[in-house]
This record gives sequence, C-alpha cells and structure tokens, in this order.
Amino acid sequence: MFRTSLIGAALVSVAGALAGPSIAFAHITLQDQQAPVAASYKAVLRVPHGCNGSATVAIRVRIPEGFTDVKPMPKPGWKLDVTRGTYQKPMNVRGTKVTEGVSEVDWSGGNLPDAYYDEFVLTGYIGDEAPAGQTMYFPVVQECEKGVNRWIEIPAAGGHADHGGHADHGEAGEPAAGLKLLPKR
Repeated sequence: MFRTSLIGAALVSVAGALAGPSIAFAHITLQDQQAPVAASYKAVLRVPHGCNGSATVAIRVRIPEGFTDVKPMPKPGWKLDVTRGTYQKPMNVRGTKVTEGVSEVDWSGGNLPDAYYDEFVLTGYIGDEAPAGQTMYFPVVQECEKGVNRWIEIPAAGGHADHGGHADHGEAGEPAAGLKLLPKR
C-alpha cells in the first residue's frame, strides 16, 4: 500500500511538472517580460496556438497607457491596421509631452494554423513616468476561423482580474501579456 502511494504521488508530481510548462506557455506572451522605464522596447508577442485547433486569422493588441511611439512590424500575408487616439493624460517621451498616439494594432487576413506558432512585433517607448516595479499589460484578442481567445485578463492589486477598460472585448478568462517595469537605467 505504501509503495503504491509513493508511486502514485511520484506520477502526480511528474504530471504536474510536465503540465506546468504547457500551461505557462499556453497563452500569448511577450518574449522579453522585463524592461526599464524611459527606454525603447521591442514587444514580441508569441502566439503559440490557435483556438481549439482552429487557425488564427487576426491578432488585435490594445496598447497600454504609458507605452508610446508605437510602430508595428508588417507581416507578409497579413493586413496591418493602426488605431490612434488621445491619451488619458499627457506623457513624457524623451523629455517631450505627448498627448496622442497608437491605441490599438490589428493584424488580420492571415492564416496561422494551430500546429504552428508565430510572433507579432511592435516597438515603442516606455514613458518617462511609468511606475517602475509595476507590470504593464498588453491585452490581446486572438480571432480564429472558429472561435476567439481573449487574452485580456489583468490582475487587480488583490490578485483578481480587473476587466475595466476592456469591456468591448467581452468577458475575460485568459491572462494579458505582462511586462514588468524596471527602474530607469
């Protein structure tokens, strides 16, 4: 009995260890998950799969407040649309006040089969007043031939999801890609 319990516990531990990495990388993430405030940053969004076996046909990224001077990288075979808007409050970018910029980047019309992964890239500047020590989130909606993944869940201070500001994307349930802000260099 004791030996069976040890074997069972060992199998559960191994299964948990193997499941851990697949769960951690099951959502859209940033390649580099830390960057200093008041610096340029290349956001490489990794798309590891489609929606329950269905191919990805569109990626929509909400640009977080404090990330400015955004320039997306075009992808062959995908249409690129950029939405601009006014910032909630003016931001300092290399000592200059900026009041508007890119608020959303959309890649659409492509076809990324579920069996493959790809990366969607944009560059920008982490504002001079961005709070070091906190996390900046990049909410992403992944549209597929059949289905949608809404990677928009942002933890509140208490660890619960904060769906504020993203109601137009529907209900959350999947984590947004996070960027830990480091002190200025």
